[in-house]
Amino acid sequence: MLNRTDLVRAAAVTLLQAVVLAQGGPPFRSDDPDTPGNGHWEINLGFIGERSPFGGFYSTPDIDINYGVGNRLQLKYEVPLGIEEMRGDSSHVAAGLGDSLLGAKYRFYQRHSKTRVKDGEREVKFSLSTYPQLLLSNPTRAVARDIAEPAPQLLLPLEANANYGWIRISGEVGYWIAGKNVPDSWTQGVVAGHEFRKDTELYLELYDLREIRVTPGTPKLAETTLGVGGRVPIVKGHWLRLIGMGGHGLVSATPANGQPCWIAYVGLQFLSDKRRRHGDE
Repeated sequence: MLNRTDLVRAAAVTLLQAVVLAQGGPPFRSDDPDTPGNGHWEINLGFIGERSPFGGFYSTPDIDINYGVGNRLQLKYEVPLGIEEMRGDSSHVAAGLGDSLLGAKYRFYQRHSKTRVKDGEREVKFSLSTYPQLLLSNPTRAVARDIAEPAPQLLLPLEANANYGWIRISGEVGYWIAGKNVPDSWTQGVVAGHEFRKDTELYLELYDLREIRVTPGTPKLAETTLGVGGRVPIVKGHWLRLIGMGGHGLVSATPANGQPCWIAYVGLQFLSDKRRRHGDE
C-alpha cells in the first residue's frame, strides 16, 4: 500500500503528465496566436522530458498534428507515447499510450503595422487568439497505470502576441477544467525573443502551472520553470526545422510540491508552408 509520501509523489507525476502533453507552440509550453495557414500542415515530432528527484515523465515521442483552415483557424490532434517514472519506496517505471488532445485555435484579432513590411506583407504588430483543447482517454489501461491523467478535461486559454522592434513577445493564460479526481488548475506563460534571418528563432520562456481547489489537507501542486529554446531550419526551403528547449525549475523540488528539477524538448517540425502565419498575409 502506498504511504502518504508516495501518494503525493504519484500526484506530482500526474501533474508532470499534464504539462508534458500540453505543449503549446512546440518546443515551448505556452502557445501563441500563429497558425499554419490555409490548407497547410504543421507536424511536430518531439521527445519531451521532465524530472525531479522523486519522479519523472517522458514522451517518446509526442506526436502533434496541426492543420490550417483559412489563415485564422488551426485544428490540432496530439498524442504521446508516455513513460512514467516514480522513485522512492514504491519506485517503478511504466510505459504506454497517453491521452489524446484535440484542439481548435482561432485568431480573432490582429493589427498590422502601417509602415513596416516583411516578406512583401505588412508585419502583424499585435494579435489575439483562443485555443480550446479537450483531453480524452484512449481505450487502454494508461490511467490505471499512472501513464495518463483521468479524462475528459477541458483547457480554455487566451493567447496574445506583440512585436516591439526586434523583440517578439507572446503570452498565454488558461484554465484547466478537470474531473472529480483531478483538481482544476491555472496555466500561464510568457515567451520573449527574436527571429533572426533565415527563420532562425531564439526565445526565453517563463511558465507556471498550479492546481486550485484541492481536497482539504492535500498540498497544491505547481510547476514554475524558466527555459531557453528555439527553431532552426535544417533544409533548403525551410520546411523542416530542428526545435528544442531546455529549462530548470525555479522552485526547489520536494515530495509535496510537484516542482521539476529540469525540463527538455528535442524534436523536428515539418511545415507544408515555409513559415507559420502571424496574420492574414
